[in-house]
Amino acid sequence: MKSIVILISGRGSNMEALLAANLPCRIAAVISNKADAKGLETARARGIPTAVVAHAAHASRDVFDTALAAEIDRHQPDLIVLAGFMRILGEAFVRRYQGRMLNIHPSLLPAFPGLHTHRRAIEAGCRIHGCTVHFVTPALDNGPVVIQAAVPVFADDNEETLAARVLVQEHIAYPQAVRWFVEGRLTLAADQRVLLSGERKGAGALLAPAPDASSQ
Repeated sequence: MKSIVILISGRGSNMEALLAANLPCRIAAVISNKADAKGLETARARGIPTAVVAHAAHASRDVFDTALAAEIDRHQPDLIVLAGFMRILGEAFVRRYQGRMLNIHPSLLPAFPGLHTHRRAIEAGCRIHGCTVHFVTPALDNGPVVIQAAVPVFADDNEETLAARVLVQEHIAYPQAVRWFVEGRLTLAADQRVLLSGERKGAGALLAPAPDASSQ
């Protein structure tokens, strides 16, 4: 059975979704860069080992990355899962775990990398928004895409309502991506293509706003 380490910085709602999914893997540890992260309490209540590697206690990003890698390696995970981990990781750290570190981003990448994605989607007049699970690469929010989920954007949406709609899909997409990996179905090829064995090739599409029934 493969094992995973989850990195968090806050409440860990995506971590909670992973725990609730009963994935066929061992959660070796939950690690946070903040001692007061609420997700640590959730993990401890489930009997999952936790650790804190505080970024503020280290003199530089490189020193922090080295300490974080040492803590991760102590658990020997097959996969590192970033679940609301709000630190930019250095290139050497990312390359150390290339092909076995996943992140979820609240937009349909490559649209809207970085912060404030829901506000930017509304301001841009997007009709469809969503989330992306991707392999982590040194370029921020630019790794090979594993799975995406899309939601409509309504005229009366604000950041909070749109974020809530996207979060529902995050809690579906992320456990699915991790499940594919721990079941040995998901790999990252040398040319950075994502390979998924048994991938379904349905013809479904999301149109927003939905077309009139008479036109279908």
